[in-house]
Amino acid sequence: MPAPKKTVRRSLLVTSVVLSSFTLTAPVSLAAPSPSPSPSTSPSTSPSATPPADMSTVGGERLGRPGAQVNLASGVPVLPKDLSARSWIVADAESGDVLAANNAHWRLPPASTLKMLFADTVLPKFAKTEKHKVVPSDLAGIGSGSSLVGIKEGETYTVHDLWLGVFLRSGNDAVHVLSQMNGGIKNTVAEMNAHAEELQALDTHVVSPDGYDEARQVSSAYDLTLIARSGLQKKDFREYSSTVSAKFPGKTTKNKKGRTSRESFEIQNTNRLLTGDSDVSVYPGIAGVKNGNTTNAGATFTGVAEQGGKVLLVTVMNPGKDEHNEVYKETAKLLDWGFKAAGKVEPVGELVPPRSAAPASAQPGANASGEAGGANAGGTEAGASSKPVASATTEGGSEGMGIALAITGGLLVLLAGAGFLVNRRWPLPDLVRRRPRP
Repeated sequence: MPAPKKTVRRSLLVTSVVLSSFTLTAPVSLAAPSPSPSPSTSPSTSPSATPPADMSTVGGERLGRPGAQVNLASGVPVLPKDLSARSWIVADAESGDVLAANNAHWRLPPASTLKMLFADTVLPKFAKTEKHKVVPSDLAGIGSGSSLVGIKEGETYTVHDLWLGVFLRSGNDAVHVLSQMNGGIKNTVAEMNAHAEELQALDTHVVSPDGYDEARQVSSAYDLTLIARSGLQKKDFREYSSTVSAKFPGKTTKNKKGRTSRESFEIQNTNRLLTGDSDVSVYPGIAGVKNGNTTNAGATFTGVAEQGGKVLLVTVMNPGKDEHNEVYKETAKLLDWGFKAAGKVEPVGELVPPRSAAPASAQPGANASGEAGGANAGGTEAGASSKPVASATTEGGSEGMGIALAITGGLLVLLAGAGFLVNRRWPLPDLVRRRPRP
């Protein structure tokens, strides 16, 4: 499926980007009914061992087919051997081209990768510096065996602290506190479902904001990649997802003289391609985004990385191999393939823009290759582009091992009239290169 030619060139404003604290006030759409699944793709907590024959075709007809989809031709490397994941996708993060996929629209339990949608929905609601004192009701209803960052009742945390807990430790306790700040679990779930629909992530149905296994809670490799791409438009999302370690507030203690002090402890990102492990190396150019693991979902992961000026997104869901860190190993293989294949392989589909950025021709059921239109569509932070800058240290003692994506003003001036036109595929901000590890 050849990509349509761009009719207008993007105009980029070059700035130097540094991490700073700022108030986020962008509105989030009100709740709307979540898309109704068709009978053949009805969500289930425990899906069958084989993909359904009839899957969504959002992004292209081939993405709805079961099995691996790739256009092999002369000069295109073969796909990696021994891939065992039920579903995966390799996409160019900036152009939106899907380079290859396997069961891209298979609706599967997402585990904590669903926290990307939670963050993309709720992050704009609160300033980093806002404080919240935790009450017992904030921590009610957390699922048994949940991953926790260690939030304590009666202690006060900043919103910045809570987001570090969400991204680094995948803390369901942090998700629940932020959800209660956002009007409660029910309201947050409704907003997440509405946001998924706006993104055209129509395989996704949210029941619990933290990704804990729940009946009918599903997403897909395609949707998680759309969600990651949306989240990466936000500066704070990029900061948190690329942070390797941070100091997290502990309990407050009082000495014999009655003076109080707050303990702290270190938390580390559980994304092994970002931190490394005994059998996994830090992936060159990795910059997030989110991993997950539950009984029903198995291991899930969405990662973004840059090499040679190319930015790729890869999502892997539920590898069949029962090996340590298998989801990261298969992601690394797919990233390696994608960087070798980029510019050579003909895409098999595309990542569609949000509804607000897409004309009628790009809506599901129509020709998905239509150009996207709208002023500042998709929530891109307008007017602030970037050339590559080095990594930085975030406030609160957290170390960002490279903030992956800088802010761009990737809007195109439409000469006819006073409107603007976004790149037909809702471009991702230019990448910020990372300094080598010390």
